[in-house]
Amino acid sequence: MPNDRVVLVTGGANGIGLACARRFAMAKAKVVIADNNEQAGEQAANDLDAEKGEALFVHCDVADLLSVRNLFAQIRSTFGRLDVLVNNAGIVASGDILSLELEDYDRVMGINLRGSFLVAREAARQMVAQIEEEQQRERERLANYAIINMSSVNGVMAIADQLAYVTTKGGLNQMTKAMALGLAKHGIRVNAVGPGSINTDVLKSVAGNPAAKQKILSRTPLGHIAEPEQIAGIVAFLASSDASYMTGQCLYADGGRMALNYTVDPE
Repeated sequence: MPNDRVVLVTGGANGIGLACARRFAMAKAKVVIADNNEQAGEQAANDLDAEKGEALFVHCDVADLLSVRNLFAQIRSTFGRLDVLVNNAGIVASGDILSLELEDYDRVMGINLRGSFLVAREAARQMVAQIEEEQQRERERLANYAIINMSSVNGVMAIADQLAYVTTKGGLNQMTKAMALGLAKHGIRVNAVGPGSINTDVLKSVAGNPAAKQKILSRTPLGHIAEPEQIAGIVAFLASSDASYMTGQCLYADGGRMALNYTVDPE
């Protein structure tokens, strides 16, 4: 990946987002971390050489239009361009069709789906403006500009007490396809990654609960919970010229879970 590219990672202060930010920084890209966790976001940017102008943290509520517009104003002011968006910000809220509160439903929808749309729209408009100004050749466009949405295996499968979350991820899969079609003429590629069980804050409780861990491993043929860096590698691939003919796709990294029609003994 050219080292002059600017990459925005939403939800980049922790977990998969932070692993993605680190991966792009290792490739010498300039990284913008957008997150509502100011302390963790500042720390992450500092770790990625913010003082040397290689990284930037922007406090952002992706569900709020003014906050998103401020994010992009700061990106333009600091780096002058954007080449890659990793649309990663997301939350969960427990509840099935009988118990889920409207407030929780709206909160998950606001960040996971509305937020993904707002950030992607601003990113796409910025990228199109750059393409028109630079008048790049088609092949160069395909190699340079990419949007990667963070989906989930639960965009296809479902969990009863995560109704809001699975609904947003299913919607994000369709949004990815529609965005890919809408931006194809500009040479901007749009794909998604669908992780399975990943060792993030969401699964921290599992580490100390043998029964819960056993349940996860029973549906994971590869027999282990993945690390965020394993997802970051797929994101980096989708942003690279190696994926220059891919758009409208979701790559599932789930340890074999979606191929499974029975549980396995992790032993």
